[in-house]
Amino acid sequence: MAILQDDLDPLDIPKKKINLGKSEVVEQCNEWLSMTGLEGDALIYTRTVLLLVLLVGISFLIWWLARNILLQVIHSFAAKTKTKWDDYLVEEKFFSALAHLVPLLLMDYFLHIVFHSFPRLANWMVRLTDFVIIFVIIVVMFRFLNTAREVLSEKESLKDKPLHSFFQLGKIIISIVLGVVMISIAFNVDLVVVLTSMGAMTAVILLVFKDTILGFVGSIQLAANDMVRIGDWVTMEKYGADGDVLEITLNTVKVRNFDMTITTIPTYAFISDSFRNWRGMQESGGRRAVRSINIQISSVKFCTPEMLEKLGEIELIKGYIAEKEKEVSEYNESHNINRKVLINGRNQTNIGVFRHYMEEYLKKSDHVKKDMTLMVRQLAPSEKGVALQVYFFTKTTVWAEYETVLSDIFDHFLATLEYFDLAVFENPTGRDFKQLANVNNA
Repeated sequence: MAILQDDLDPLDIPKKKINLGKSEVVEQCNEWLSMTGLEGDALIYTRTVLLLVLLVGISFLIWWLARNILLQVIHSFAAKTKTKWDDYLVEEKFFSALAHLVPLLLMDYFLHIVFHSFPRLANWMVRLTDFVIIFVIIVVMFRFLNTAREVLSEKESLKDKPLHSFFQLGKIIISIVLGVVMISIAFNVDLVVVLTSMGAMTAVILLVFKDTILGFVGSIQLAANDMVRIGDWVTMEKYGADGDVLEITLNTVKVRNFDMTITTIPTYAFISDSFRNWRGMQESGGRRAVRSINIQISSVKFCTPEMLEKLGEIELIKGYIAEKEKEVSEYNESHNINRKVLINGRNQTNIGVFRHYMEEYLKKSDHVKKDMTLMVRQLAPSEKGVALQVYFFTKTTVWAEYETVLSDIFDHFLATLEYFDLAVFENPTGRDFKQLANVNNA
C-alpha cells in the first residue's frame, strides 16, 4: 500500500528513501515545466494534470496488455498442461481478476507523486485505490477457493465430505477480515478502533438490524449456492408463490405469479423454508409429464383371435402383436395348453396391447424427448378402476406449448380406447341413475 502520511520518519530508512525518490520526480518535472515559462500555481496545476494523464495512460496500457496478451498466453499454457488446477483457475476467471491488481498497485504507489502539492486529495485518492485493491483481492481469493473446491471435490476420498460448507466458511472469514480492513481504510481509522467499536455495537446491531442481517446472510447464501436467479421459475406453496423471479434484494425476493399477481417473500425464507426451482427442468430441455387414464376394470379382457386380427392392422403395433402371438403360441404348444379356454396358458389382453400402443405412440411422437425416461406403467387397481400412467418428457419447457402437447397426446389415447374394447372409468352421474330408473320402470 502507498504511504498515507507526507511527513518523513527519520527512523524509517526505507520510507525515507521512497519519499526522497518521489520528491526528485516532482523536482525534475518542475524543472522541465519551468523551462516553458510556467511558474507558481500554473506550474503546479499543469504538472498535476500531466502526471495524472501519464499515470492513467500507463495504468490502462498495463491493464490492456495483461488482459489481451498475458491472459491469452496463460490460457494457452493452461490448455496444454495435464493438470486440472490451471484449467479450473481459467474457468473461474482467476487470472482475469488478478490482472486488475498490477495497474491498481501502480496507481497506489504513484498517486502521491501526482498530487504532491495536494496532500489531502492524495490521501483521499490513495484510500480509494486501497479500498478497490482490497475488494479485488477478495474476488481473487474467492475465485481461488472456488477452484480449490472443484479440484478437491473430484477426489474420491472427499466426494462425501461437506467441502462446500468448509469453503463457504472460508469465504465468510475472508469477507469479515478484509471487510474490517476496508472500513479502516475508507474512514482512515485504526484497525483496533474499528474492532473495538464493532464489539461494543454488536448487541445493538443484532437487535435493530435483525431482518437486514438475516436478509444479507440469505442473499450471500443464495448467491454462493446459486439457488435462485432472476428469471427462475420457483414454487413456494407456503407463500402462495408460483411464477418467475422478478427481483432479488437484500430483504425480499419478488415473484410474479402466472396470474400476474406479485408475491413478496423474505430473502431468508429461501434458506429456512423449502421451495421448488424449475431451472433444472428448463436447462435440461425437457419437462416431465405424468398423467393417467383410469380404465374400467370390467372392460379388461383376453384378446380373441378376431380381436388380434383387427388390432394387427394398426401400424404401430402390428409387428409387436405378431411377435408376441408367436411367442405365446410356442409357449402354449410346448406346454400342451388347451387353447379352447382363454384362461389357460398365456394370452394377450386388450389392456396390455393398449399399454404397448401408448408406449410406441410416445416413441414416435416428435414432441417427446427420446433421451429421457419414457414409460407406460399400470398402477394398482382401485375403486376408480385400473390406471395406465404415462411418464415422459416433452421437448418444450414453455408452459402453454407443454399443455398443448400433453392435451394432443391424451386426446388421441382417449379416442383410441374403443379400438381396444376398453372403457374409461367414470363415476355415475344423475343422468345415469335416471336412465337406470327408467329401465326398471319399463
